[in-house]
Amino acid sequence: MPVPYRSYVLVSRDQIARNFRNVQSVVGPAVEVAAVVKADAYGHGALEVSRIVVAEGARWLAVSSVEEGVALRSGGIDAPQILIMGGFLPYEGEAVMEYGLTPVLHSLDQIRLADELASRAGRAIAYHLKIDSGMGRLGTRASSAAILDVLKQTPQARLEGLMTHFASAADYTSNQTADQLARFQAVCADLQGAGVAAAKLHACSTNAIGYGLTEGWHDMVRAGHALYGYVSPARGEAPPQLLNVQPALTWKAKLLTVKDIPEGATVGYGGTFCAPRPMRIGILGAGYADGIFHRLSNRGRVIADGMLSPILGAISMDLTTIDLSHTAALGPGDDVTLLGCEGEARLDAQQIARVAGTISYNILCSISARVHRVYV
Repeated sequence: MPVPYRSYVLVSRDQIARNFRNVQSVVGPAVEVAAVVKADAYGHGALEVSRIVVAEGARWLAVSSVEEGVALRSGGIDAPQILIMGGFLPYEGEAVMEYGLTPVLHSLDQIRLADELASRAGRAIAYHLKIDSGMGRLGTRASSAAILDVLKQTPQARLEGLMTHFASAADYTSNQTADQLARFQAVCADLQGAGVAAAKLHACSTNAIGYGLTEGWHDMVRAGHALYGYVSPARGEAPPQLLNVQPALTWKAKLLTVKDIPEGATVGYGGTFCAPRPMRIGILGAGYADGIFHRLSNRGRVIADGMLSPILGAISMDLTTIDLSHTAALGPGDDVTLLGCEGEARLDAQQIARVAGTISYNILCSISARVHRVYV
């Protein structure tokens, strides 16, 4: 049955579930898989993806902000743990307590803040402490001794987990990942030696799972990109890829019109494409406001009637022009594939990203809210 939207994505529930199961099978039953559903599940729809993975047994979901966590709880997601990886700001503390969220804290001052919040609420708050092992973003760089000192001062804030994040997990030309892991494990050992044993240790996301950094898996991993069917290409001499995941999202747009243009006709803003011969062109009902990168102007391709077809001219806010000279089968209202497969033709987010000069995460997360999500 045709989908009645100018631009929409089809998200396969079965493929999301298969990808989650594949991650779990790779890391084994002793390692918990936290499903990363931040940024609206990388454009796939956080509520629906959360329902799928919770049904598959996920006990942990990971989001970026308190707002994202509240949205999941308000949408009926009853996962035991929702990890707020971006931590919380002082004005968000009450929501953390009210909605049963687990914040990641990034400094010793934040531990003190959490302790004050818990004291006012009259109940303890569990948190994960992020160690900046070399990423240089969020996370504390405090010494183990300083961390232990603050832990003694904050009895209402309960350290449940220790975590870090790798900057270069798919780069095998660099020692950064090994150095980060050593730094993280040293802090964990120091705390454990002082009698502080966090229930969860986690350092690895998709790339460190996929390329088998088993010594970093500890007792939990965070699967994000893999849930949606992707592992970043490695640099250097990488171990064999362990994950067998496939993209779960197909993006389509409808043709608004099809017409013939003569040789020499220009197309789009600035006339950046000039027809080298008589051509048949199609105008799609999607543009950069929908998430088609403007940098794909005169560079990108779509799949039309089972064949890769060039984008012609500058991509507009709401429209994209493509070459349909190879087919007479398509007309207004017919679908063209922006990301996905038709027959032997394939365009995935990594292929598109290479042309657009970005990364596959950026392609998926940029599909805008006005593009309808349809679950199949």
